[in-house]
Amino acid sequence: MNQTKEVSTLLGDPKKAVLKMSIPMMVAMVINSLYAFIDSVWVAGLGDMALAAIGFVNPVYMVIFGISNGLGAGATAVISKYIGAQNKKEADNSAMHVLILTIILSIIFTILVLIFLKPILIAMGAGPTVNLGLEYGNIFFLGTIFVVFSATAFGILRAEGNVKKTTYAMVVGAVLNIILDPIFIYTLNLGVAGAAYASVLSMAIVCLLLSYWFIKDTYINFNFKEFIYKNKIVKEILSIGLPAGVEFFFISMLAIAINAILMFVSGVDGVAVYTGGWRFVAIIMVIPIAIGTSTIAITGANLGAGKFKNIEIAHSYGIKFGTLIVLLISIAIFILAPYISYLFAYSPGSERLLEPMTVFLRITCLFYLFFPLGVVSSSVFQGLGKGLNSLMIAFIRALLLQIVFSYIFAVVLNLGQVGVWYGIVFGNAVGGIIAYIWSKSYIKKLIPEDT
Repeated sequence: MNQTKEVSTLLGDPKKAVLKMSIPMMVAMVINSLYAFIDSVWVAGLGDMALAAIGFVNPVYMVIFGISNGLGAGATAVISKYIGAQNKKEADNSAMHVLILTIILSIIFTILVLIFLKPILIAMGAGPTVNLGLEYGNIFFLGTIFVVFSATAFGILRAEGNVKKTTYAMVVGAVLNIILDPIFIYTLNLGVAGAAYASVLSMAIVCLLLSYWFIKDTYINFNFKEFIYKNKIVKEILSIGLPAGVEFFFISMLAIAINAILMFVSGVDGVAVYTGGWRFVAIIMVIPIAIGTSTIAITGANLGAGKFKNIEIAHSYGIKFGTLIVLLISIAIFILAPYISYLFAYSPGSERLLEPMTVFLRITCLFYLFFPLGVVSSSVFQGLGKGLNSLMIAFIRALLLQIVFSYIFAVVLNLGQVGVWYGIVFGNAVGGIIAYIWSKSYIKKLIPEDT
């Protein structure tokens, strides 16, 4: 098999592989995360009710986004493993399986969400924001196929080490969304619906670009004539993809639980602060997520090649690299928090959010410091094909501990809204430490004692 430069990177020096793959991935994912952030900034100009409305829709989106990214993670792990084993034919065949699963899931998600969105919003306690949530969600979720396809396509590109194309596509989508948001929301006077139209159109154009590349210029080929359906490949993809997708479901459930606690202790304003503030936090979170995502491909390729020591090096280096970056960013955010908060409090309808948003941003600086421990460790398990291990880490770190500590600090200790922020930070820290110890121990067992 003739290896591309990108494939050779996956199997070479693991430290260089982490840097070479994760740095452009960071840029791409930070820019891509601006989809949600820019939506929030522009929607904030419509008032706190509109901002809270998209906050209630967000958990539903996270379920779809999560399962899509889980499928993408499954694609990355399985295809990179076959690439590492120098079996291009099976790598191409696996990509075809991913494409078929993408189409099936997109149809199912679109139908279910459009039918059940309203009762879901009511059940989450959206109250007076339900109609605004439906106005945004019914349009956005018509573009579910673009959410799923882009996530799985990025997973396939990562499997072959092709981070440049992933970066270009994400940048194109984010820039389009930044340009289209104010046009649709304010110029065309479409309100929250305009934000949805802008996002769907941006994602559709990105999907067209990705499709063109797969036809013309990628290592992996979608060969319909040589496609052979295999239950084994489907099971391999889903054994990683479903647990990885459920991780995002946990994140969605966390958002629902946090919204419920906030409605109890501080009302709609608390949800608005969490909605806007968390979308800024999500931008910083994608930095260690980018490192973790790159680690999946590096781990899968080296697993296929039998280079277990490289997996250990990539795991440790990825955590150190991620922690150093978020430490520097945390210091900057703590200083600049009042100015960042103004992005969500510039209109008469949202100006009262300025002070609580500043407090939120400063407390969550502590959240970033332990995030690389959990996300990189979880990603290594995904690359090893141990989706259930990754799932358990997500359940402990991203759901159980954060909800429990948020409730204790906010309700039991009566710290209110601020208690929720400390609960999220503390739960993430404990969960990250558990994830690191577990993954480190597991990787040690893979390495022969004489190496």
